[in-house]
Parts: sequence; C-alpha cells; structure tokens
Amino acid sequence: MSNTPLPSPTNASPTIPSLTASELAEILFCSGLQESDRPSAEQVRAAIEARLGACGGDRHACLAVVAQEAGDHPETYLARMRWALTTVSETYRGDLAAA
Repeated sequence: MSNTPLPSPTNASPTIPSLTASELAEILFCSGLQESDRPSAEQVRAAIEARLGACGGDRHACLAVVAQEAGDHPETYLARMRWALTTVSETYRGDLAAA
C-alpha cells in the first residue's frame, strides 16, 4: 500500500514541470515580484509557487488577474509580460513542458 496522498482540492494543482513557459509567465506576471528586484532563480520559483497556491492551484484564476491588470494598466502590460516570459525562460531552462 502506497503512502502517496490522493489528489484533493488542496493538492491537485498542476505541477510546475507540466506548465508551459507562457503559463508560468502568466503566474509570475501576477505575483508581487518586480523586474527592479532583480530576482534570483530561487526567488522566481518561490514567487510562482506562492502565487499559484494563492490562486488555489488554478492557473486560470491567475490568468484572470493578468487580464484585469492588462485592462487597468495597458501602458505597462507589454513590458511586464516580456520580463515575465524572459525570466521564466531563464529560470526554467530545460524544465518546461512543450507548448
């Protein structure tokens, strides 16, 4: 008999390796981490994991935040998303799911 926990609403979220770079960038986008913080890879990973957890493990909930921010601040959306995509690509090099 295995001691592996069964999926439940609290631990059934997607695993980071199963997410694409775009999905991870969306999650990073809606985190509190800023480009000016010059975050380390560990800080980026921690921010993504924390934000995904805050969204209840539902990346679509994070996407709703991205959409809201894009509407509220269109002048900064492009630069922040570009930063998020670049940062995720650098942080998860070789660990990402195919798009």
